[in-house]
Amino acid sequence: MKRWLALAWTFGTCAQLHGAPAPFGMADVDARARQLAQAPYQDTGADISAALHELPQEKYQQITFRPEATVWRQENLPFALQFFHEGWRFDRAVKINEIAGDAPHPIAFQPRQFDFGASGVDPDAEHGLGFAGWRATFALNAPDRKDEVLSFLGASYFRALGKHQVYGLSARGLAVDTALLSGEEFPRFTEFWIERPKAGAKQLIAYALLDSPRVTGAYRFVLQPGTDTTIEVSARVYLRDTVQKLGVAPLTSMFYFGANQRAPHDDYRPEVHDSDGLSVQTGNGEWLWRPLVNPKRLLVTSFQTTNPRGFGLLQRNRAFARFEDLDVHYETHPSAWIEPLGAWGAGRVELVEIPSPDETNDNIVAYWLADQPPQPHRPLEIRYRIHWLSDAPHAPGWVLQTRRGTGYLRKPDDSIGFVLDYTGPMFAALSASEPPQAQVSLDGNGTVLAQEVRRNAGAGGWRLSVRFKRDDPAKPVELRAVLRSHDKESETWSYILPAE
Repeated sequence: MKRWLALAWTFGTCAQLHGAPAPFGMADVDARARQLAQAPYQDTGADISAALHELPQEKYQQITFRPEATVWRQENLPFALQFFHEGWRFDRAVKINEIAGDAPHPIAFQPRQFDFGASGVDPDAEHGLGFAGWRATFALNAPDRKDEVLSFLGASYFRALGKHQVYGLSARGLAVDTALLSGEEFPRFTEFWIERPKAGAKQLIAYALLDSPRVTGAYRFVLQPGTDTTIEVSARVYLRDTVQKLGVAPLTSMFYFGANQRAPHDDYRPEVHDSDGLSVQTGNGEWLWRPLVNPKRLLVTSFQTTNPRGFGLLQRNRAFARFEDLDVHYETHPSAWIEPLGAWGAGRVELVEIPSPDETNDNIVAYWLADQPPQPHRPLEIRYRIHWLSDAPHAPGWVLQTRRGTGYLRKPDDSIGFVLDYTGPMFAALSASEPPQAQVSLDGNGTVLAQEVRRNAGAGGWRLSVRFKRDDPAKPVELRAVLRSHDKESETWSYILPAE
């Protein structure tokens, strides 16, 4: 990354020496981020009226961008741009520029670009507004129709789609002091520069300027849509002041209930979640799987490693019958996998699980925390790739589902039972007479009473049943399990059962 930035600066300097302006790019955004970091934070505040701010979500969603106003539509380029109106929670405008002819050109906000439908908003009564965010479209699912593949809306949130996927979890630019009593800081992308694509282009490049009370940053995004869509992220981040926790490559999702945690009330749907687990591949190649929970109290856990190979929030359940939701179609929501580019050093993948009374709250956050936090005014260079997937990477054997219930079914008692269904190529050649060997352990707050491995033909793999007793229900308990067969090993199932 350092070499790349040095080349960018060298190119700009040489071009200026020869009298030609350098093409607008990462070096320009980086210069703005460095300059911002040297000055106190300037909070511009909300710029919308009370009428827009008080719009309920369903009314705000009635404000739609007019197709005829789509940028690059007339040029019939592979990508096209549309925009979001301010309102509801999105109360601050962002500047948006098009890079054409190597120079940036502002894209002006105009009320006539939007259809206000049944929102009740009178555009003639609103003044001084701008765009709340933007989205890109591309012919992803059919050659004669452009579909939305990427959107930036709110703070530093963005999300993307692969083929036949529906929006679910989101990514963010940074997570600052998440789950601390001091409160979380939410940096914002305040300005974007989007390169006009050439005819036949397969990728879209955009730059963004990040700002918040303690953090600034320059970002470059390279979007490549496909069956599995990828976004390559390059960033240079500066701290104005000390940050206790700087979460890199954060992902935000929702888990309300699932097979491992029943609904808190009667619900016809078996499961409700955008993601059902955190997957981590450590620097030494070990695969870890932590199913998500909706705890009664804030729950923060982590996996320590050096130079992680990847991590992500995954949606492994892909059958409609697992969700039975005709409106949201959770089975089509993408998984997101973070692939670090370069050595990230020592640190941990942290998982934050927040109590949620319903499915409208994003209560799951995962990110990377380096052991050595960055120092104020020293640039932090970050590079990674986000994969938006239907089928995420995994070990030779993985946990297809985690189910929880009473430990002894025939005569219920106070024990707890988990059933883990494993699948994967490592089990394909095993007969019923040679089951994989299970290794099960838990921490000091409980005892394993029984365990059994049986073939599960319905899932195309093996079922591990574990029965245990927790000593103190007021404390959490951690369980771990792995299946081994010959020279192969499954991912490690690592489960936190929250305190009651």
